[in-house]
Amino acid sequence: MRLPIFTASLLIALSPLCLGAQIYKWVDAQGITHFDAQPPQGQQTTTVVMPSPPAGKPPVPARSNAIGDQQAIDDKVKSQVAEQQAQLKTFCEQARTNLAKLQNNPRLREDVDGEMRRLTDEQRQERTTEAQKQIADNCQ
Repeated sequence: MRLPIFTASLLIALSPLCLGAQIYKWVDAQGITHFDAQPPQGQQTTTVVMPSPPAGKPPVPARSNAIGDQQAIDDKVKSQVAEQQAQLKTFCEQARTNLAKLQNNPRLREDVDGEMRRLTDEQRQERTTEAQKQIADNCQ
């Protein structure tokens, strides 16, 4: 088990050395161009010069801009979620206040077309049930 891992590690470690070797180019008697790491005996060869990487700072990958765009989208979504949670909290506080008023005050009145009318016990019970259902559905 250790031998294959050691062998693979050694090959990986030595692979850059192979890439840095000189490459020779020559043309044989039939006019075929050959490239090899070792020059042939009795043939005129030229050394292939590999271009060096450009000096300076490497270019920034294009996806870094995409990451910035995604960060902006994430921030926007987080702010929308926070706003919705604040609205839900306000709704829940108001619903609990209304429920407390309905439960504790038997003589509630409402404005109907400019007239103040007293709620009947059935109307008050119906609104109490609705308020409890809204609180159970929307509030924790």
